[in-house]
Amino acid sequence: MIHRNRQRVAAAALVAVMVAAAPAAAQTITLPPAATTLSLTVEGRTNRAPDMAEVSGGVVTTAATAAAAMAENATRMNAVVSAVRKAGLADRDIQTSGINLQPQYKYENNQPPVLTGYQATNTVNLRIRKIADTGKLLDTLVSVGANQINGPTFRVENSDAALDEARQAAVKTARARAELYAKATGMQIKRLLTLTESPSFDQGPRPMMMKMARDSEAAAPPTPVEPGEVALTINVTTVFELE
Repeated sequence: MIHRNRQRVAAAALVAVMVAAAPAAAQTITLPPAATTLSLTVEGRTNRAPDMAEVSGGVVTTAATAAAAMAENATRMNAVVSAVRKAGLADRDIQTSGINLQPQYKYENNQPPVLTGYQATNTVNLRIRKIADTGKLLDTLVSVGANQINGPTFRVENSDAALDEARQAAVKTARARAELYAKATGMQIKRLLTLTESPSFDQGPRPMMMKMARDSEAAAPPTPVEPGEVALTINVTTVFELE
């Protein structure tokens, strides 16, 4: 009896080992298909008449010594600032943007450079809120001693409403273009996944640099300045899911 029981136990253990050693049943995992997405970057644009012009006026002076160059420069720049204030610009619209002092050298072949003097530069940025006065103000700058002028650059000061129009135009364009691509590929738009915005301000023509040194002429016509329009733009990147 004991012998038979031992045989039964051994047989059961062998079956257990064989079951444990048997390979697991093959399993198939089905992954959902990857979503089809479409990424688009579009620009929304709107135009406005500018209500502000920005210019910079500079005074460049040279003298034998650094102190003399700076002193002459200060005298002429004080005249410039006084003149623009008299013309109606508020203090908040007048800002010094740079003061420079550099030695000047004379160079000749096979000779060490020779110091000939110093050049001082002082530049002030101006915001002109009456655009019609821009040309007149430029002439005023030159008449009181400015000999370097940059600008004008035209801007829209309160641009929120205009930029909102550009945003709406950008989203509308993105949607229309996505529908075009979806139709061309036999699909349709399922949903908008992401939308990101990056501003891109195009304030019209690039500023023109002018170095002006005009003799005072009472009969000379004012410098013509035409503001035209400025464009305000918004770039929008969208990702649509197609089905």
